[in-house]
Amino acid sequence: MAKASFPGGIHPPERKALSTRAPLVRAPLPRRVMLPLTQHIGAPAEPLVNVGQRVRTGEVIARAQGMISANVHASITGIVSAIEEHPVPHPSAAVGECRALCIVIDGESGNADEGHGELKQKDEWLRMPPLDWRSSDDATLIARLRESGVVGLGGAGFPSAVKAQVRQRHAIDTLIVNAAECEPYITADDMALRTYANDIIEGARLFARLAGAERILVGIEDNKPEAIGALRQVLKNQPDDGMLLVTLKEVATRYPSGGERQLVQLLTNREVPSLGLPADVGVLCHNPGTLLAALRAVRDGEPLISRIVTLTGEALARPGNVEARIGTPMHELLAFAGLQPERLAKLIMGGPMMGVTLDSTALPLVKTGNCLIAATSEELPPTPPEQPCIRCGACETACPASLLPQQLYWFSKGREHDKAELFNLFDCIECEACAYVCPSHIPLVQYYRASKNEIHAREHEAHRAEHARHRFEFRQARLAREEAEKQAKRQARSRQLKKPPPATSQPAGDDLQAQIKKLRIAQAAARAAVKKAEKTLARVSEPGQSGATDLDDLETQLATARENLQATDARLAAAQAQVQGTATNDQDTQPR
Repeated sequence: MAKASFPGGIHPPERKALSTRAPLVRAPLPRRVMLPLTQHIGAPAEPLVNVGQRVRTGEVIARAQGMISANVHASITGIVSAIEEHPVPHPSAAVGECRALCIVIDGESGNADEGHGELKQKDEWLRMPPLDWRSSDDATLIARLRESGVVGLGGAGFPSAVKAQVRQRHAIDTLIVNAAECEPYITADDMALRTYANDIIEGARLFARLAGAERILVGIEDNKPEAIGALRQVLKNQPDDGMLLVTLKEVATRYPSGGERQLVQLLTNREVPSLGLPADVGVLCHNPGTLLAALRAVRDGEPLISRIVTLTGEALARPGNVEARIGTPMHELLAFAGLQPERLAKLIMGGPMMGVTLDSTALPLVKTGNCLIAATSEELPPTPPEQPCIRCGACETACPASLLPQQLYWFSKGREHDKAELFNLFDCIECEACAYVCPSHIPLVQYYRASKNEIHAREHEAHRAEHARHRFEFRQARLAREEAEKQAKRQARSRQLKKPPPATSQPAGDDLQAQIKKLRIAQAAARAAVKKAEKTLARVSEPGQSGATDLDDLETQLATARENLQATDARLAAAQAQVQGTATNDQDTQPR
């Protein structure tokens, strides 16, 4: 069998050694945190606290709303000073900064620090009761993940409690620990594995149990020898107690081997279908940071209030990795790493390929913020001006998704979105490999992203129109149901008095039969609408499938369809009862 691989890929400068020279440390407690209510994909959380309220570290301050959402917890002990909109880094690479509702907490000072005379900041924890994941049932573990606000720390922030229930819709046989960390500069997973390898493997066993996986594979690029050594040491002492064995698999360093589709193909030789998910081929992927956070939530009762973040770039005097509290202002983290403001030319959250360029250092650290790059102008020079496409085909060779980037570029630029979709635009993972090799310096992914956004906007408008139609149908169905109920009551009273119902409220027999036929057709259509709404809601509720469709609207559509079916059933039942009543009256009036 041929060795598993994926097409395309590039080899940009790694620049990882800059942040791995120093050990992982804890960042100082911030004196103030800003906690956005949209640090995850899906619906924003709803605040539970008021201005002036005292909160403790780990306390729930915002509750998840809807099916896809996540709790937010206080990351320091202090007083809620504001609940207002602030600029925040968006968890998606599609948008740099936006404004979102945030809960602002001012830290509370405690006793003086011995020997220095300075006030030490309080850090009073509110933990949950510890759980033994080996003996706890699945429902308890999933509830704990939901309560802890754990989301994916390597991507868009998908709530882990939802992902843990994937076995309800897919048969999973393989859990992959995605430790490739292929993008330049970022070393958060590398340092996490060096420091917490045993906990990360235990977190993988926890998720493998929830998913019903039969094996665990750890995929890691071969440019991380220290992390590989730490993993081998842990796996050498695997317990012989019937638990799943974990297999370590090294892959060659090539960007973007850390993409889910690419890593699944590398490790299992399975190809994720177009517009599909790894779960469609029996695979579930998790980031090391996510596994560590999940284990801490279950075993230690600690909600997600901190994460490991890489602070790197040549504008920093002391680059490295720190475990920082969520909501910490970025300028405090950069100052801790020795920021030299006069050298800072570009600040990026994430990596240089897929990260987001930020305009301010005052933004808060969010759950999905795995790296901050403080780059100089020599380190990451400005991109040269865009030139006309020379049709060299280099972008097609580099594409890891086997797309035709040049053709997608023409369609996106010409706003021929239907054609772009036919050429699998939404299979693009926006890795920037095509733009990296383009000799004309065309920002290809920007064109693709704009096209995707326009398609989403068009679908959203169509969705709103559909939603308005459902609301109208719901009102009509309600009015029809109320009229049918009134008519049924009148008929019941008429039968009780041994009188036929008024001629105006009871059509002739032929008219009744025609009405029943129409109602049966409407009933079949209403049942089909309910099934369609249920399937759509189930599909978009799967990990990786939300975002393009508003789940609240879909839930409303399903409720409307069910109400419409209920109203149609009531009208049909009333009409059938009317026919039966007419037949009874006819029998009573027959000569004997």
